[in-house]
Amino acid sequence: MGFGFCFPTKQLLFVVIGAQHACATTWPRRVNEKGSKMKFFSSPRFLAVYSVLLTIAFAVVVLGGAAMLRNQTFGVITARRINIVEPDGTVRMTISNRADFPGAWNRKREYPRPDRREAAGMLFMSEEGSEQGGFIWGASQLPNGSIQNHAHLSFDQYEENQIFAIDAGQEGKDKFSQITMTDQGDFPIEEKRKANEEIDRLPANEQDAAWDKFFAAHRHDVRRLALGRNRDRSVGLELRDQNDRVRLAVTVRPNGEPVLQFFNEDGKVARELTSASK
Repeated sequence: MGFGFCFPTKQLLFVVIGAQHACATTWPRRVNEKGSKMKFFSSPRFLAVYSVLLTIAFAVVVLGGAAMLRNQTFGVITARRINIVEPDGTVRMTISNRADFPGAWNRKREYPRPDRREAAGMLFMSEEGSEQGGFIWGASQLPNGSIQNHAHLSFDQYEENQIFAIDAGQEGKDKFSQITMTDQGDFPIEEKRKANEEIDRLPANEQDAAWDKFFAAHRHDVRRLALGRNRDRSVGLELRDQNDRVRLAVTVRPNGEPVLQFFNEDGKVARELTSASK
């Protein structure tokens, strides 16, 4: 069943005209209201205020985030390698595992040192970004059951090699610990590094002569003092002159016997005192 409505012709015309009149009077009002809103949002005053508020909010977020980054507190930090740097980016200290341990640093440049892949630790650098010493260690048990253990702390002469060092370790059943003081030459270690690169490219039977030539013009390092426990289980103090010759040795031998020895310029014992000496 369908539904229908019947209007007289005049009434229907009145309804249609009335509806059109209502629409005609309402539409301009809505357009005017919308236009007013658009003009407000696009006005220079609103844009200026909006820009200021947005800038303030951005500054608060950035400065607050920067302050948080500068003053972070951590309970535990897990990392493979950490570089401590100055504001200009100069590395002053590196803490590293074994796999990522750095090479040698000289004047902000890092050079390969494959021999350093056996230890973890840290390196100290100068204001100019050159190595000034370090602390490294390693310990492991080999497949055959023997122990390989070592630790090394050293401080370098400026732009040179180490002048003070503490070493301790174990190789199999041999144990050792030692303090050494060394005189270094008065030339930059960079010269030694370059010489090492050149000499390594020479045939093996020519390398010793090349090093002799280099050290004829560059004073070799001399270990002046050594104090420690030796691999033969003796303990002692050894003093050398500037020409790397032993001049005095104080030793307690493995059997417990104390010995005081004086050496001449030829390296021979000039006098020896023991517990049995009169």
